[in-house]
Amino acid sequence: MRRRVALALPLLLVAACKDEPDFETRYEKASNEIEARATAMDADIAAAEKAAVAASDLPDAEAPPNAAASSGE
Repeated sequence: MRRRVALALPLLLVAACKDEPDFETRYEKASNEIEARATAMDADIAAAEKAAVAASDLPDAEAPPNAAASSGE
């Protein structure tokens, strides 16, 4: 039993060591993800600004009536 485990362990280690991407590949992937997020954020900000401008074009709502002054009691 121990012998089988001893023989299987190196095989598992070799199988676990897949070809990992190099630094350049990982950097490029991360850079693309960051760029995509930034583009999406810019689009969201532009849409929010457009909505704010559209909302400001609406006529002003009436000012709420003033409440009676408190007597302080």
